Amino acid sequence: MVSRAYTVAFQGVEARQVEVQCAVTPGMPAFSIVGLPDKAVSEARDRVRTALGAMSIALPSKRITINLSPADLPKEGSHFDLPIAMALLAALEIIPHDITESFVALGELSLDGTLVPVVGALPAAMAAAEQNRGLLCPKASGPEAAWVGNTQVIAAASLGDVTRHFTGQAPISPAQPGEVTQAGSLRDLRDVKGQERAKRALEIAAAGRHHIMFVGTPGSGKSMLAARLPGILPPLSPVEALETSMIHSLSGLLDAGGISKARPFREPHHTASMAAIIGGGRGAKPGEVSLAHNGVLFMDEFPEFPRTVLETLRQPIETGEVMIARANAHVKYPCKFMLVAAANPCKCGYLTDPDRACAKVPMCGQDYLGRISGPLMDRFDMRVDVPPVAFTDLDLPSSGDSSKDVRDRVATARAVQQDRFKDTPDMRSNADAAGEALSDIATLDTEGRDLLTKAAERFKLSARGYHRVLRVARTIADLDGSETVRANHLAEAVSFRLASAAEA
Repeated sequence: MVSRAYTVAFQGVEARQVEVQCAVTPGMPAFSIVGLPDKAVSEARDRVRTALGAMSIALPSKRITINLSPADLPKEGSHFDLPIAMALLAALEIIPHDITESFVALGELSLDGTLVPVVGALPAAMAAAEQNRGLLCPKASGPEAAWVGNTQVIAAASLGDVTRHFTGQAPISPAQPGEVTQAGSLRDLRDVKGQERAKRALEIAAAGRHHIMFVGTPGSGKSMLAARLPGILPPLSPVEALETSMIHSLSGLLDAGGISKARPFREPHHTASMAAIIGGGRGAKPGEVSLAHNGVLFMDEFPEFPRTVLETLRQPIETGEVMIARANAHVKYPCKFMLVAAANPCKCGYLTDPDRACAKVPMCGQDYLGRISGPLMDRFDMRVDVPPVAFTDLDLPSSGDSSKDVRDRVATARAVQQDRFKDTPDMRSNADAAGEALSDIATLDTEGRDLLTKAAERFKLSARGYHRVLRVARTIADLDGSETVRANHLAEAVSFRLASAAEA
């Protein structure tokens, strides 16, 4: 008789069902695992055998065969230990067959039978709910999985606890969701002296999830502005929080099973590899673009990133998802992020500073920012020059709106957009609007149409640039509380679209 247990194999954020079949048949004593297991899965037989021995359960002198179905789906990771052990316990008639088939199980076994937490408990719980099954997982993974409220989550500390629970000796109470973690102390936008135009651009970008590039001399405040962006962004909606947490779960970034409502803010170093930024490596793990989903990807010293890394950003920026192609699988991750880039105008950094003029004008700036290709530069909705701050301004008291005031305006604009796109799930902000949807929400009057036509001809806007100006203008109108896009909104959007002085 063949006993069965169920688990999942991860392909991106998708958790695909895997049936673990166990057959104990007469023959030479052996313990084999088939079904495209990787090294970690193949080693499960030794961990399972030893863990059962720690429970004083001896394996019979027969041939034990474990099949992971479907056999053509690659199986990776140590979370197959627990479902293999459960299928074997059912084959030995220690726990009932019907119980093992009513749960999705995942967990790594220690040699003494303790269950070790594994990544991916949240997407596994989602898959279990879709299959109308419960989830069995290590105790440390329970708070994370319990956020999926429409499935029973049993979190056990050891394989012995699993056995006692399913035999009715010591039932385990269902796991409870972890804490909702709040954002820590955030830096205030009022700390930035001067730079009123840059602060205005940051507010517009946050309100519409627009990609923005800051270009300015060293010490002008580019990184300082970006570091204050989390303080003006509204919290994640429940749907966004679940999406983001599923990606972070696969990367092992959820702390004690808690889900954060703060938007991700990722800032990779410019020496990061393509696999680190885009995703890949062993198991095709999510990269920084996916970890920044529904949040911010801040790339300081933008031209210093390898050219191949920068060019691979073009497709994720445009589509909001990234496909990691491997010989045996194609893994897709969502990556709707807000790209914030910062760059010096040239190699020495002082091309636009009249007091410290670069000796290689203009070639120094053209060579340096020339590392950023035209198609990639065209994908930035806004480009902002950040001039140096005068020393006299640094002694002035803080002025301007606080992060809380700006965050309230941004949240109001985002709420308008959520209501606007409530019937289109693939659109959540103005940056997502395209085609007829963009035409409907950014209808121009005669004055605005003439202004945009002149701007497009004068500054040689591409079709992509034309539409990005419309999206930014729509966001400015939302911040202004206007139902229509007026000429003044369009003029401000065009001013943020123009090439910086360094590019010119």
